[in-house]
Amino acid sequence: MTNPQPADPSSRPPPLLPLATLIGRELRGERPEEPSLRFGHAGLAKRGEDLFLIKPDCLRIAGNPSTSFSVFAIFDGHNGVSAAVFTKEHLLDHVMSAIPQGLGREEWLQELPRALVAGFVKTDIDFQRKGEVSGTTVTFVVIDGWTITVASVGDSRCILDLQGGVVSLLTVDHRLEENAEERERVTASGGEVGRLNLCGGQEVGPLRCWPGGLCLSRSIGDTDVGEFIVPIPHVKQVKLSTAGGRLIIASDGIWDALSSEMAAKSCRGLSAELAAKLVVKEALRTSGLKDDTTCLVVDIVPSDHSISPSTPKKHQNKLRSLFLQLRSPSSMKHTNKLPSFGSFEELFEEGSAMLEERLATNFPSKANPSLFRCAVCQTDKAPNEGFSLNPGSYSSSAVQPWEGPSLCSECRKKKDAMEGKRPSRSTASR
Repeated sequence: MTNPQPADPSSRPPPLLPLATLIGRELRGERPEEPSLRFGHAGLAKRGEDLFLIKPDCLRIAGNPSTSFSVFAIFDGHNGVSAAVFTKEHLLDHVMSAIPQGLGREEWLQELPRALVAGFVKTDIDFQRKGEVSGTTVTFVVIDGWTITVASVGDSRCILDLQGGVVSLLTVDHRLEENAEERERVTASGGEVGRLNLCGGQEVGPLRCWPGGLCLSRSIGDTDVGEFIVPIPHVKQVKLSTAGGRLIIASDGIWDALSSEMAAKSCRGLSAELAAKLVVKEALRTSGLKDDTTCLVVDIVPSDHSISPSTPKKHQNKLRSLFLQLRSPSSMKHTNKLPSFGSFEELFEEGSAMLEERLATNFPSKANPSLFRCAVCQTDKAPNEGFSLNPGSYSSSAVQPWEGPSLCSECRKKKDAMEGKRPSRSTASR
């Protein structure tokens, strides 16, 4: 019988750092190290229309590993899987093409919310050209360092679970049943909101948009539904403190069974891989398999720290104030607030469905001022083919110096249709 050999020190996990040490680093103004990401996935299929994307090796600048960022996304398809497949394959490329080249990290992150809007709309236009009637929700998460940017349409959801048990919703559900602002927008744009009518006039089920009968007010695809079902995402950008946090990104198969707090609490203290499996298992135990159920869990932690958000204990009460999230109006733009320790700083949030409000941000000067670049499809057009979105700079024929974002004629038609300024292509009726 041989004597046991001592464990290799290099194989041991790094020591856990007390929360006070992490807070102390921020108080001293030390530059935080890049975080480590640990992630897991689980899912069960009912219709086979849920897709997900895990891409931890993206680069802002090709060939430069110091510009890396990660993308995690859920695509919950309906009426077929083609819209979810198309969006998974093309959305990231469209977002990246809408960001000017050569930007540093901070500039890139400031441009990202606008680029996400352009990318979602471009993906929707391209898919609708295919003439297919499938649609999909999208929850699209970009993680660059400690900064998280989430863009979403539909009712998939992303939550943030922080040390101390604080759970924050980073998305907005675009269900007509639950979102009064979206109901008002749809009806103002020419849609009708109501329940399904059975014989005899009895109304059943959730609120839907007619024509089409979709329960959602925002999605990608859905060619058979009115254009007032828009692909313009709600976007929220936050910056974590170096205490880190956990993201749970999931389709509505999870959220129809579990509240945000229940999902977060059910998997605290577990690895990301086990946490994703447990969230799915808990949803199945609660309501059975009624829909496709997909869950991604992403832990964002210091590189020398290996603990997941844990259940708050009594002796942590004095620290709870350190974890309260910073709140701001839903129309918040970029700010310069200092981060809150053990919590997060809100950098940006916007949910307007008005395209010109979301794209009215100046671009850097173009090399060729005689051309406009469409802010959505990124094609260069002559001035008489573009429509500038900057206030007071409308021009459909006169040659003007480059002043900022513009729309080509096709993307302008899409904008007008989403706002109810021309008849929808759909002629379906309830």
